[in-house]
Parts: sequence; C-alpha cells; structure tokens
Amino acid sequence: MNSVHISTFMTATNRNTYRHGDLRRALLDAGIELARAGGPDAVVLREATRRAGVAPNAAYRHFANRDDLLGAVRAAAVAAAARFMEAELERVPLQGSATEQARAKVRAVGAGYMRFAQAETGLFRTAFGGQFSVQQQPDPAMGGATGRNPFEHLSAALDALVAAGALPAERRPGAEYLAWSTVHGMALLSLDGPLRGVPPAMLQALGQRLLDMVERGL
Repeated sequence: MNSVHISTFMTATNRNTYRHGDLRRALLDAGIELARAGGPDAVVLREATRRAGVAPNAAYRHFANRDDLLGAVRAAAVAAAARFMEAELERVPLQGSATEQARAKVRAVGAGYMRFAQAETGLFRTAFGGQFSVQQQPDPAMGGATGRNPFEHLSAALDALVAAGALPAERRPGAEYLAWSTVHGMALLSLDGPLRGVPPAMLQALGQRLLDMVERGL
C-alpha cells in the first residue's frame, strides 16, 4: 500500500518529463531515483543530467549546484515520509474515545516512519540523514493529502493527546523530540545496527513494543 502512495509522484520517466519541456522536473526525478538507490551521497548533478539526457551545463539553469539539487530531492523525500504516515493514519478506526483516537494517531505516525525507513531506505537516509530541519516543508509539486510534513503530523498527534487529557499540558513542550528520537533510533538499528537482518515479523513486533513504550513514556 505504501509503495502505491509514493509511486504516484515518481512514476514518470525523466525523458518523457523533459520532452514536455520541464527540465527541472526531469532533473529532480533523476535525483530522486538516485537517492532511492543510494541515499544522499548518490545524488550527483552530472549523473542527473545524464539520466535526463541533457548536457551538464543545462542543469545550472535550474539548480545552482549539487547541494541545490540535493535540497530539492530531500524535500521530496520528506514529502514521501509524510505520505507513509498518512497511509497509517488512514487506518486509524473512527470509533473509540478521544484518548483512544489520539493514542492511535501517535502510534500511526511512528509506524509510518519505521515503515518508510524499511520500504524506502535510500529516501529515508536522504530525508533524515546528516543535517536537516524538522520544519522542512514537502515539495509542493509532490502534493499530499494534508500538506503536513512528518514533524507536523507528530505534533498534531501529540496535541490531540493533550486535548484528550491523556498528556498533561506541562509535559507537551519538547515531547515531539523525545518521541522522534526513540523511533528514529529503532529505524537506524534496523538498518545499520544489531537489528539489521532480523525477520520482518520480529521487527514489526519490536516496533509495536517500542510504540507502547513511547506511549507510556509521554
């Protein structure tokens, strides 16, 4: 299901996009595919121009340098992460108390983040590896059901906990960083640490236990 959400804005081929006159879009699509395959280090402007079928100098009309292209690709990756969260949020049952709904939304945001790390590892590393801003806005060209970025999804879920009386207001400030760091740590352990290669069923069970711990710890 998640792959469907992300593929809706990454399926057009670079050459077809350029044929319609949008070279920037073609270069960005090429950069996204490079990131999907190899993470942020794989995003190279010269390779993006080669894939788009244009001379390297043509890229500078749209991206000043490699960092400029990487910034645009990172924005697209952040938007993809938000889509994974939205897919999990759509599964939250409509019935239940306000507290149950709020807790389910917190869990959905965390589950979407971990699923994104597993399903789109290259984009995950691009979105959340190295220096990045938690306020990074999704690329408007990527659309989105809500327009929210991952940080905003988490913040909204935590605000709902406060509104439901499940999280004391005095404990709300900074809670998003505590929750995020916990889930991000699990994601990295599953990609690069001792949890790498763990069977998916076991990894999912550990993820659910982690979300239980985050819920109780807030």
